[in-house]
Amino acid sequence: MPPEPGHGPVVLVVRNDPDSGPGRFAGWLTAAGVRVRLVDGASAPTSTEGLDGVLLLGGGFMPDADERAPWLPAERRLAAACLEDGTPLLGICLGAQLLALVAGGAVTADSGRTERGSVTVRRTPEAVHDPLLGGLPDAFPAIQNHRDEVTTLPAGAVHLATSATCPHQAFRVGAAAWGVQFHPEASADRLERWDPERVAADGFDLAALRSAAGKAEPASEAAARALLEAFVAVVASHRSRA
Repeated sequence: MPPEPGHGPVVLVVRNDPDSGPGRFAGWLTAAGVRVRLVDGASAPTSTEGLDGVLLLGGGFMPDADERAPWLPAERRLAAACLEDGTPLLGICLGAQLLALVAGGAVTADSGRTERGSVTVRRTPEAVHDPLLGGLPDAFPAIQNHRDEVTTLPAGAVHLATSATCPHQAFRVGAAAWGVQFHPEASADRLERWDPERVAADGFDLAALRSAAGKAEPASEAAARALLEAFVAVVASHRSRA
């Protein structure tokens, strides 16, 4: 779909799964004057032409599961194009794993460190001056929903955040490409759509997860908003230099 009319920067949002949309980011981006171009993975372009930023969302498969998601090769080329020309990129969950893979890192399926619900994410010392995570608290809650994870960061990547269960919660490749394993776009009400049996199969109690996420929501929302505002600032700066 074309972006909304206006004069603000254009950010492409790639939705890889119908259940993994942009969530609260959609309204925040629009309120910030960003023109959002939302596409499903099958319509993802392979170049950054006409774009000021790219947001790659999650999905319940590996970043090279081309048989299941045949648009992934195009999405990987899009991520590579961002790295090549400096277009700001934010990859979330699957999007982060795809960025890591494209840049030479490793992603492991069913890593044995499944995370569900609200989890405390902690910044590394390297995040203090990072353009995206620099304004966030040293520790903040965020929604998690993954069993696959980035197990080796790309060479030269900057490690920005971790959790007790998953070491690579956030990283930066180059000057303006970020991957976050957590879901800043997801609020606590996302858990209302989760299947109790699937969650129980992973060893979690959905009622307890929902309660904990609800209590953490104010801090989670504040951190997520700070992260998105920082990304919009990076996008605007990139656009002004283009």
